[in-house]
Amino acid sequence: MKRNSRLSLALHTLGHMAGDPDSMRTSADIAEHAGTNPVVVRRVLGKLREAGLLTSEKGHAGGWRLARAPELITLADVYLALDESLVATNGEETAPSCSIEHVLHRKVASVLEEIEHSLIERLAATTIAEVREKRDHQHD
Repeated sequence: MKRNSRLSLALHTLGHMAGDPDSMRTSADIAEHAGTNPVVVRRVLGKLREAGLLTSEKGHAGGWRLARAPELITLADVYLALDESLVATNGEETAPSCSIEHVLHRKVASVLEEIEHSLIERLAATTIAEVREKRDHQHD
């Protein structure tokens, strides 16, 4: 996974939040820790807030915190909230004029859809809490 992707930033941030779910974290603190800009953090975490995974409060003591227990947030929840696709799709290309190319495009699109579905199913099998637990066990 790209180190600077929105998914990587979101998962990294939620993984840290799972260690202390009630603690508020500012965009500036998250950005500094992740090595990115607070505006990027707010944009990414805003998507997670819209999906009900985070809450935010404005003001001096404000920031971001988990909206639900880390045991109830799957990697698929995060992936779907960001509306990203790790599997390249054809998108809205024009229909090929060659019949062979048309069949190939349809077949590849079908395979990519299956891969995307499988990816989401596998991500749904892991929670943020489990990621945190695996990390904690590695540092024992």
